[in-house]
Amino acid sequence: MRNTLSIALLIVGAAVAPARADGDVAKGETSFKKCMACHAIGPDAKPKVGPPLNGIVGAKWAHFEGYSYSADIKDGAAAGKVWDEATLDAYLTNPKAVAPKGKMAFAGIKNEDERKDLIAFLAQFKADGSKK
Repeated sequence: MRNTLSIALLIVGAAVAPARADGDVAKGETSFKKCMACHAIGPDAKPKVGPPLNGIVGAKWAHFEGYSYSADIKDGAAAGKVWDEATLDAYLTNPKAVAPKGKMAFAGIKNEDERKDLIAFLAQFKADGSKK
């Protein structure tokens, strides 16, 4: 009976687990160093070349008020696009594939695990820069 119950719980757990495994926040923080020249995150984050990334995971495109976004990003916002994990993953892989006329001059992160780690790091910040 115990083995049957354990197997049943394992199957149910696998069925409700997210399709995407969480990344490593500490490794993501290290990866974020590639972004720091243009972006800030945290309670005191201010716009740089790019907007602050507080609350970016799950946010609508062009969500930071006062930043001058590219037409591609503004159009995405008008269309109701959201920076969900899949969209961020695609954008971090190749920004120009997602927003061809966007301002982001970054070649992208080709390593899938590194992107997952970076997204996990970004996901821990609320819109006000505090951690969840």
